Amino acid sequence: MGTIEQILDPMPIPRMVKVKQTFERPRIENVAKTLESRIKAHPALTAIWPGMSIAVGVGSRGITDLPLLVRTTVDALKAAGAIPFIIPAMGSHGGATAEGQIAMLAGLGVSEKTMGVPVRATMDTVCLGESANGLPVYFDALAHEADGIVIINRIKPHVAFRGQFESGLMKMITIGLGKQKGAAMCHELGFGKMAENIPAIGRVSLSKENVLFAVGTLENPYHEICEITVLGKNEIEREEPGLLERAKTLLPRIYFDELDVLIIDEIGKNISGTGMDTNVVGRYHTPYCYGGPTITKMAVLDLTDVSHGNGTGIGIVDFTTKRVQDKFIPDQAYANCLTSTVVQSAKMPMVLGSDRLAIQAAVKTSNVLDKRKVRMMHLRNTLDMELVEVSENLLPEVRNHPMMEAVSDPYSWRFDETGVLLDTLI
Repeated sequence: MGTIEQILDPMPIPRMVKVKQTFERPRIENVAKTLESRIKAHPALTAIWPGMSIAVGVGSRGITDLPLLVRTTVDALKAAGAIPFIIPAMGSHGGATAEGQIAMLAGLGVSEKTMGVPVRATMDTVCLGESANGLPVYFDALAHEADGIVIINRIKPHVAFRGQFESGLMKMITIGLGKQKGAAMCHELGFGKMAENIPAIGRVSLSKENVLFAVGTLENPYHEICEITVLGKNEIEREEPGLLERAKTLLPRIYFDELDVLIIDEIGKNISGTGMDTNVVGRYHTPYCYGGPTITKMAVLDLTDVSHGNGTGIGIVDFTTKRVQDKFIPDQAYANCLTSTVVQSAKMPMVLGSDRLAIQAAVKTSNVLDKRKVRMMHLRNTLDMELVEVSENLLPEVRNHPMMEAVSDPYSWRFDETGVLLDTLI
C-alpha cells in the first residue's frame, strides 16, 4: 500500500440514502409538431424562395431532442423550397478545428446521415465591421456566403457571468457563428465585459447578415423541453431577455444550502460549457457569477465520452480520478480556455487512483472533525438530478423538505476490485 492509500484508507465513507428531488415540470408533449407549427406560422418563412441556400447553425451543447429539433427545422425549410445545410456554431469547441466540430455534432446525433442534408464546417471568418464598443465583428464564412441563416439553441443562465443575454441565441450569433476568432475577440477583455460585448457584437451581425429566424428552447429541471419559440432577427434582442429570466426559474437545484462533500459521477461539454452547471453547484471559475450552495470539497469521477477529451471545468473541483486524467486531451480543453481567457477551467485537480480514493480524499479534507457527520451528496451530473444520494445524517432535513423524499433505507457504497464505485443511482 502506497503513502496516499495509507493516509486515505482509514477514512470512513458515510452510509447513503437514495432521495427523489421534485421540481416544477412544465413540458411540451409533442416537440416536433410544436416546432413545425411555430416555424410555419412565423412571417420569416415567406422570405424563403425556391433554391435558397440556408445555413442552419447548431451548437455543441447536449440540448434535449437536439437531433429532432434540427431535423424538424431542416425539413420545414426544405418544404418551403430552400436548400438547407448544417454548420457548427460553436466558437472554439472541437479543438477549434472544422473536423473536430463536425465530430462533435455527429456525437450529438447531428450528421448528414441523420439529418438528410450536408454538414459543412470551416474556421474561416469574414469581418463584418466594428461594434459600437470598438470590437471587430467576425462571422462564419459559410454562413456569410449562404442566402439565409437559421440558428437553433437552448436559452439558459450562463456559468461564468450575468447579463441580459447569457447562454442562448444572441451568444450563438456572437460567439458560435464568430468561430474561434470571433469567440476570442468577444472574450478578450474577460467575462467582466461579456454582458456588454455579446449584444454589441450581435447587433452588428444581425444588421449585416440575413438571419431569417432563431429557434430557442427552454428546458425544465428534468431536461425536458418546456417552451419553444421562433424569433425573427428583429425579435431576438427584444424577446430573449424575458426568456432568460424564465429559464432561471427552471434550473434544477441542490436543496441544501451547505454541504461538506459533493461527488459528481461525470462532467462534459454535452452537459454544460464548463462541464457542469456552476449555477447548480455554486462554484464558479470567474468572479462575475454567484449563487448556489456552499460546498467545501468536490470530486468528479469521470468525463463523458461525447466531450472528446474536452475536460473544461475540471479545474474548479478539488479531486478527480486517473480515469478522467487519461481521457483528458489538453488540445481540446486548452483551445477552449485560451479562447475564453479563463485558464482555471483546464487546470487538473488532485488526481487519485480510483473512485474510492477520490471520495475518501474529499471526506478527509472536508474539515469536519467527526467524519461520521460529513454532509455528503452524490449526483450523476448537473442535468440528471431527480434521483440523488445523500449521507444518512441528512435524513431529518430530507423528511422536513416538501420537495425531497427518501426512497431507500441507508446502505453502504460498494466498489469493485479496482475501486470503481458501482452504480447506485438507478
